[in-house]
Amino acid sequence: VLAFHALKPIKLGPKEGLALINGTQLISSVGCLAVYRAQRIARQADIVAALSLEGLKGIVKAFDPKLHAIRLHKGQNEVAARLRAVLRSSMHPSEITSDENDYARVQDCYSLRCTPQVHGVVHDTIKFVSETLTNEMNSATDNPVVFWKDQEIISGGNFHGEYPAKMLDYLAIGIHELANISERRIERMLNPGLSDLPAFLVSQGGLNSGFMIAHCTAAALVSENKVLTHPASVDSISTSAAQEDHVSMGGFAARKALQVVEHVEQVIAIELLAACQAIDLRRPLKTTEPLEKIHALVRSVVKPWDKDRYFAPDIEAATNLLRENKVWEAVEPYIEKYQSVAN
Repeated sequence: VLAFHALKPIKLGPKEGLALINGTQLISSVGCLAVYRAQRIARQADIVAALSLEGLKGIVKAFDPKLHAIRLHKGQNEVAARLRAVLRSSMHPSEITSDENDYARVQDCYSLRCTPQVHGVVHDTIKFVSETLTNEMNSATDNPVVFWKDQEIISGGNFHGEYPAKMLDYLAIGIHELANISERRIERMLNPGLSDLPAFLVSQGGLNSGFMIAHCTAAALVSENKVLTHPASVDSISTSAAQEDHVSMGGFAARKALQVVEHVEQVIAIELLAACQAIDLRRPLKTTEPLEKIHALVRSVVKPWDKDRYFAPDIEAATNLLRENKVWEAVEPYIEKYQSVAN
């Protein structure tokens, strides 16, 4: 690996080996992977939510810039701006929704109209965690620390993992909410009592159960996350003859955070599949150009659901699109163009 990247092995000096395998390095390295994947899935979750809103003929008026400007949270305003960039507008018309659609009812359910408020705090959480972990990665966490210029050795507590542990517990709690609200949008698309779409998103019901089991999968992952988001860092247990009498449990916090992110990726993938199926059931009407790009991307790896088949390969294919950042890459040019005009 080093040769491939034209790198040479680092020659370690006294104490440097121990400094590199300190517990905080484990917490930070696993945590950084969790943050990186959380950043990717969070942006794409905004786009998938927009596709669901189109499939449900949602009201875009809820994302009016005036409404969000009076609540000063940065994440909320960023999400609302992304939604406006891909949903129906003068730049991107939609045949599925129209201006009249915004006045067909007073308002949508929380899982649709509150997307900026719920997704927004997730983005702000990820940013806060990322900044703290960046500080951690650029810090000296060895013990004792040798100040060679001063010819002094000081024993202290820079090795303690409380900072990254707390951050990764916070990340798990924050990112989980994307799956929590996503599962509600999935339910809405599947339930004919909550939409005008066929039950379980399949035109030929009866023998075909459609997206019912996929929804059960999403619900199970969300429920599992509710256990995994219990903070590891609220625990501590004394070891080493009571010398190490308060510990961060950061290694577990990091592993749990990454597992929660993985579950979120899978739930958003199920919502993506359901939203594309909802768009198919609206044909021959078309959604906006950027959302049609997402639909085409998904249909390049997963065919429409006409009758029951083994669902796991479809979920895996959609999850891989999200992990490879393909959904974001497909709409990013449209978002940049829209926002350059809007600003």
